[in-house]
Amino acid sequence: MNIKIHKNDNVIVIAGNDKGKTGKILKVFPKESRVIIEGVNIRKRHSKPTQNNPQGGIMEKEAPIHISNVMLLDPKSNEPTRIGAKIILDEKTGKKKRARISKVSGEMI
Repeated sequence: MNIKIHKNDNVIVIAGNDKGKTGKILKVFPKESRVIIEGVNIRKRHSKPTQNNPQGGIMEKEAPIHISNVMLLDPKSNEPTRIGAKIILDEKTGKKKRARISKVSGEMI
């Protein structure tokens, strides 16, 4: 599966408990079609005291969310947008490159 969103992209959640929240993608799991977004889908984990963490307690951590539940934010208008691809010619090397383009504004991502 060709994943069109990458690490450090700004996205908005369009479905689920965290609908409407925005954040930056921290990690992408292409095989599972999931992403981890900063501050979204927070889960609590109870941990016993260890040598590394002598206090123990409740740790909060972001859990993965399915890619179909997020949408990329347009860099210009900050609105949700679909992603297209455009082949551009690199002036320096003369090679063709694939660039991601916002369907809303037509701007390169």
